[in-house]
Amino acid sequence: MPSGQPNPVDVHVGARVRLRRTLMGLSQEKLGEAIGLTFQQVQKYERGANRIGASRLFDLARVLDVPVSFFYDDMSDEVRDMSPLAIAHGASGLAEDPAAFEADPLARRETLELVRAYYSIPDPQVRKRVYELAKALAAVPETKK
Repeated sequence: MPSGQPNPVDVHVGARVRLRRTLMGLSQEKLGEAIGLTFQQVQKYERGANRIGASRLFDLARVLDVPVSFFYDDMSDEVRDMSPLAIAHGASGLAEDPAAFEADPLARRETLELVRAYYSIPDPQVRKRVYELAKALAAVPETKK
């Protein structure tokens, strides 16, 4: 990117790496060990500061037990329009702000820990009741104190 900012596609792929790593309960250090990198390099990948090469993406997909396509899932049209090819061909569209991924509630650690805890409930009936409780609590209007 001319501005020196990471390409939004790289930021998206990095966010997906972080999402899957966190859902699996892996630290950056453990993921780094599994693919022969330092945790600092994993951090750079997750922020989109460094691009992930094809062979490294293949390794990440194997370690994280997802298809390579997982890293591109849920990519917005605005991000797609900021790929190097789209930029070269003059595709219009605004780049998503990399900070927006941090604001996304689905990318927050609290959300990921909640999802991991939910799926660790072994009894499907209890899991369903927790789900129903969460939905009911979300529907209750907040009271001012």
